[in-house]
Amino acid sequence: MSERTHSQVAHVLDPITTFLNRCAQSKNSIAIKKLHCHLLRTGLLFSSVAFHAKLILSYALCHQSNDLKLSNFFKFIDPTNALPFNILISDFSKNGLCSNALKTFSFMHSNGVPLDSYDMCSTLTASTSSQSFGFGTQVHALVGKQGWSSSVFVGSALIDLYAKSSLVNEAAKMFDEMPVRNTVCANALLLGFTEAKMWNEVLGVARNMPELNMSYDNYTFSAILRSCIGLSAVELGRQVHCCIVRNIHYTENDVFLQSSLIEMYGKCGFVKKALLLFNALGNGRKSDLVLWTSMLGAFGRNGYYKEVIQMYEEMLMRGIIPDEIVFVTVLSACARTGQVERGIQYFESMTGEYGLTPCEEHYSCLIDLLSRAGELGKAQSLVDEMLLKGFVGGVSMWGALLNACLDRGNFELGKFAAQKALDLDPQNMGVYTMLSNLYAKFGMWDEIELLRASTKRRGLNKDIGCSWIEVTV
Repeated sequence: MSERTHSQVAHVLDPITTFLNRCAQSKNSIAIKKLHCHLLRTGLLFSSVAFHAKLILSYALCHQSNDLKLSNFFKFIDPTNALPFNILISDFSKNGLCSNALKTFSFMHSNGVPLDSYDMCSTLTASTSSQSFGFGTQVHALVGKQGWSSSVFVGSALIDLYAKSSLVNEAAKMFDEMPVRNTVCANALLLGFTEAKMWNEVLGVARNMPELNMSYDNYTFSAILRSCIGLSAVELGRQVHCCIVRNIHYTENDVFLQSSLIEMYGKCGFVKKALLLFNALGNGRKSDLVLWTSMLGAFGRNGYYKEVIQMYEEMLMRGIIPDEIVFVTVLSACARTGQVERGIQYFESMTGEYGLTPCEEHYSCLIDLLSRAGELGKAQSLVDEMLLKGFVGGVSMWGALLNACLDRGNFELGKFAAQKALDLDPQNMGVYTMLSNLYAKFGMWDEIELLRASTKRRGLNKDIGCSWIEVTV
């Protein structure tokens, strides 16, 4: 085809592609079918393999369906040309139609369409996204059979597959067996270790990366900081912070790296350092909810409850919309400061103003707030509502309610709260102690003896106080 003909085809196809995009967005399948018929009559359908793939994708997007009968479309594609199939697998995967991506790959394999590393990577990505790990392991077998094991891109996709399927040991084995490795492979493995909370393993991989001629990037540093948070290793976290300053330019543009630093200092008790980092960010960065959530968490975790509420109010003034995580922190702060009316107002604003559905943690925080304030009537009503929704609450919430009942002399509700707490944690000696005190308050000495006998049979003793220090080697 001449250069002029190529230009003419492109001139015709560009507006048609735009039209298909709009039809897919508006779910206008009738318009797509009419266009399909026109393209068949004029022969334009076969003028570009990329365009043919775009038409198939438009049908799938229009119905948001993974059940599209792809074989009806594939019979019009030259089976010796892998390009349209490559495009389809990639586009299906990017648009959440992962089942169609896997079906396309299966068609290619069954019909002898040439496979390459691009197909393997896109298919493994689709397998990971759709949690089709069985299909992914079959692709792994095909990778070894066809000799793609040496591809660093395919290897990275396989490590990502195993890491996200919680098969971290398989991911580590894959990493060790790869003849060529890069930072992307290491980061995929770090993700698996981080999700599994295997903090020491994260640090082990990170320490070996320079020996393997791999450089750290933003994602690597974020994973290392997550390990520092998990281990409460503030000194190591400080060293990592120094490395970030020396090696990563424009760190203020990386929200997750900044939030990890704030969270690390907050988790280790250095609230002023976390606040210094937060305040150093520009106004543009401060519009990101992730950073506010990290700073609110740093305050809340270290007992700066008044600052949590002040920062939350400032966040609202800036027009930043809170999410469910923010409300857990804010409601907990209200509980610790005894601000009942404010806490109820925040809880009601979740659905009334922001369209959020309170989950079990939000109910637990508000019940904790009402219990601490001695509002047992309101707390019991909220407990009934929470249980009606199928939530079970947490040990700390039931413990707070039990303690409030002990102070106010509400035996029935207190006994109910104790039973719920012990159902969740039968070995919790603190709950047994409070229940024993509740029995004693009402002179129920026989029940106390039975309770003591029960704890003795279980071999329970009061916890001994302890503290921890960081040991650097």
